[in-house]
Amino acid sequence: MSSKYYVIKEQAVPEVLLKVVKAKKLLDTGKAASINEATELAGISRSSFYKYKEDIFEFHDNANGRTINLSFQMEDEPGLLSDVLRIIAETKANILTIHQSVPINGLASLSISIQVLDSTGDISEMVSMLEDHRGVRNVKMLAQE
Repeated sequence: MSSKYYVIKEQAVPEVLLKVVKAKKLLDTGKAASINEATELAGISRSSFYKYKEDIFEFHDNANGRTINLSFQMEDEPGLLSDVLRIIAETKANILTIHQSVPINGLASLSISIQVLDSTGDISEMVSMLEDHRGVRNVKMLAQE
């Protein structure tokens, strides 16, 4: 049976699943010595941990080697594209393609394909920085196999 994957924002994820991720991180970083200790620190039952541990993970943990497509709109403002590219460069993602439309009514559509490398930083944080940047609107992310 093949699996389907979805990219969703943190606020849409049920709290129990976020706690499973927290418990896994406690184990991975050595801040918890056992599953029992990790689940206690995360505030979930061991049965919840075992039920979901293989099905939830932070996006970046499973993104290496993938191509991520970002699409969004930008205000027609000098230097804004440069700012967007700087944010991506600071994350150390490899830019594969860039396509920007001619601005209409002061807005241009931008599509960027990036490759996630071993050295790439947190993609979720990069997308948040783009969403928060002045002049950038409607950031959408799609991962490809």
